[in-house]
Amino acid sequence: MSKLLFFLPEQASSVAGPVDLFFFFMVAVSVFFSALIAVLLVFFAIRYHQSGAATAPAAGVVVGPEPEHAHAQGAMLLEIVWTVIPLGLVLVMFAWSTSLYFTLVRPPADAVAMYAVGKQWMWKFQHPEGQREINELHVPLGQAVKLTMSSEDVIHSFFVPAFRVKQDVVPGRYTQVWFRPTRVGRYHLFCAEYCGTQHSGMIGWVEVMKPEDYQAWLSGAAGGAPRQTLAQAGEQLFTERACVTCHPESGEGRGPSLGGLPGAAVTLEGGGTVVADDGYLRESILNPAAKIVAGFQPLMPTFQGQLSEEQLVQLLAYIKSLGVKPAAEAPAPPATKD
Repeated sequence: MSKLLFFLPEQASSVAGPVDLFFFFMVAVSVFFSALIAVLLVFFAIRYHQSGAATAPAAGVVVGPEPEHAHAQGAMLLEIVWTVIPLGLVLVMFAWSTSLYFTLVRPPADAVAMYAVGKQWMWKFQHPEGQREINELHVPLGQAVKLTMSSEDVIHSFFVPAFRVKQDVVPGRYTQVWFRPTRVGRYHLFCAEYCGTQHSGMIGWVEVMKPEDYQAWLSGAAGGAPRQTLAQAGEQLFTERACVTCHPESGEGRGPSLGGLPGAAVTLEGGGTVVADDGYLRESILNPAAKIVAGFQPLMPTFQGQLSEEQLVQLLAYIKSLGVKPAAEAPAPPATKD
């Protein structure tokens, strides 16, 4: 099918085919009804055309009222047809697009988590193993990849035409996009949101590699030297910033325990709950007084302006790596004598 779509980029992801199919369905419906309306318009204009001389009354002739039933009084079948058919098509497009939307915004459970930061005028990527890239992203063939993205300055937009995915990258918050590459190759990456004078130069590449080649690339990117993973870099930063003082692994500090926090429901002071997603974790670091965990005092200082986007990503990776600390076992009761 991709060979027939010579005017579109090649299909190189699992969602490219379904997106193109829905696109052409909408185009076909639009072309059909546009052509139908145009043909009927021309037909009626010719079929019922009358010259002005044929319809003008003669001089001195008084034109009386039109006879009763001169115009059609209604055509129930016709009205039902031109109401039900468009309604049915609209409902089909709604259901189809909704299903496609949920496919695009819900990454699969096996997706590899990577991070992207947009800034004027480049893309910066971080792999969970610690490798960093600028304007180039290496990914394995057939493996779903989930990108968590943020911007250091203005709004950007991550767009890979061959994958049929596009997502805005907004400062001060996280957005996500996922894709599963289906073809080995090198594909253009663009910023699709005007972001300044050098916007047109904010171009990169996504290189899809066979799994064994990707693993070799990961090893080669490390240069044979031990490299910190994102979680390890986050742990080091966690210690350097004295976060461990209030959030020790024991969970007995002045701040809430971080073990098992990501994805959990957090009860807030004053009532209400919030899910500890990436956005909540980011906000809790930069603006800790925004949402206070029930049972704790707002003692944590803000780190706004003190951490880069890369450092925030590292801290999030470390927090996500923390498991739930098992509760201490209660001491066994003393043995009793009979």
